[in-house]
Amino acid sequence: MAGTGIFTEILDGEVYKFYADGEWRTSSSGKSVAIVNPATRKTQYKVQACTQEEVNKVMGMAKSAQKSWAKTPLWKRAELLHKAAAILKDNKAPIAESLVKEIAKPAKDSVTEVVRSGDLISYCAEEGVRILGEGKFLLSDSFPGNERTKYCLTSKIPLGVVLAIPPFNYPVNLAVSKIAPALIAGNSLVLKPPTQGAVSCLHMVHCFHLAGFPKGLISCITGKGSEIGDFLTMHPAVNCISFTGGDTGISISKKAGMIPLQMELGGKDACIVLEDADLDLVASNIIKGGFSYSGQRCTAVKVVLVMESVADELVEKVKAKVAKLTVGPPEENCDITAVVSESSANFIEGLVMDAKEKGATFCQEYKREGNLIWPLLLDNVRPDMRIAWEEPFGPVLPVLRISSVDEGINHCNASNFGLQGCVFTKDINKAMLISDAMETGTVQINSAPARGPDHFPFQGLKDSGIGSQGVTNSINLMTKVKTTVINLPTPSYSMG
Repeated sequence: MAGTGIFTEILDGEVYKFYADGEWRTSSSGKSVAIVNPATRKTQYKVQACTQEEVNKVMGMAKSAQKSWAKTPLWKRAELLHKAAAILKDNKAPIAESLVKEIAKPAKDSVTEVVRSGDLISYCAEEGVRILGEGKFLLSDSFPGNERTKYCLTSKIPLGVVLAIPPFNYPVNLAVSKIAPALIAGNSLVLKPPTQGAVSCLHMVHCFHLAGFPKGLISCITGKGSEIGDFLTMHPAVNCISFTGGDTGISISKKAGMIPLQMELGGKDACIVLEDADLDLVASNIIKGGFSYSGQRCTAVKVVLVMESVADELVEKVKAKVAKLTVGPPEENCDITAVVSESSANFIEGLVMDAKEKGATFCQEYKREGNLIWPLLLDNVRPDMRIAWEEPFGPVLPVLRISSVDEGINHCNASNFGLQGCVFTKDINKAMLISDAMETGTVQINSAPARGPDHFPFQGLKDSGIGSQGVTNSINLMTKVKTTVINLPTPSYSMG
């Protein structure tokens, strides 16, 4: 169970502690933040409501610990990361239980997230040793007008303190995707977990604690974003911010100052279906892409743009599959579980009601009980409906019928988002032309959008983000280039 066994020390009565200077602590505020179970709508957990003064102290510790950590050999950093990965995977059950109860993720998917996170940490350790173990050697005479009098040595050095802010939907995986690159690169790490998902993150951080990382190198601050959010992101000790979430990221980017930013801020991922597509394959991918984890994924299929000539057949195939989706509690591994909060459910309902008022065809009856919304396919959606443009982050999927490929591309590109998209066709030449025309960070051909495998580059255009993720890209973003130039008194050439 969560908070028991090796995790006993992270819990103080009914309230989980925060992590600073290698210790689990209670906040001087004496206050806590409640975490509501999305399925039961009752308080499941409580975490510390940390203060700005505690943030200050953590930042000071992180800055100091980073100086020593940067001098730690790469092999040693990698060794500790491998150890943390093993501990995380060995203790997947209590962490998965936390995911089930605080974000209503199906039990099997929760276990998968923890195991995947352990694999990501280990892969990052290996990749970091390779990337950071190499430098460049440049010779001055390769540039016109120069003799060989200068040897230029370049290497990658850490930025300093990295602030990591993961989202609720993958709190463990998207936390370690920031933590592991930061640590292997020689940075210290301050984690601000989402409220929904905080307890899962605290358990994960304890695995790093048990692995034996130096005190102060890793910290986990919990609390209300309204009280410590801006204070964290604008703190002068922060040298890099890696954020995954929504519109808040745009606000952070405007306030952060001259530091590297890595941000993924959501998407309205379009699925363009051509007339020659394998419609059974399309239907399966629409179900997987649009409804897994109740559609609460940045890379979920958010709008289907299908050629009119095959639209009726595709809609019938998708309807048949929607009817087979199970709806209920996450403990029972149902396909559709409660969305994360009442406010989220209300927002989704608002999009549905707008579509209803404007004449969309409901392929299923709209049904909601609390935060649980039954899967819904909306056909004959038009561009004047909110659902055609806004990101529902729930199990509701709009279908727009198009008369040409250009119409589909134009709809995709008119969005303020540009995370991912997909195109289904048997003609690879058409697929490549459409991929080039789509203004998104990634285009999947004959498969639903997806973040991963975790070493693949992952990035968004427009309001979908800044910078690129993936193991290699994250390590590179969390380092900077250091150059040393050796100046020779006379030109020197190796004669072989």
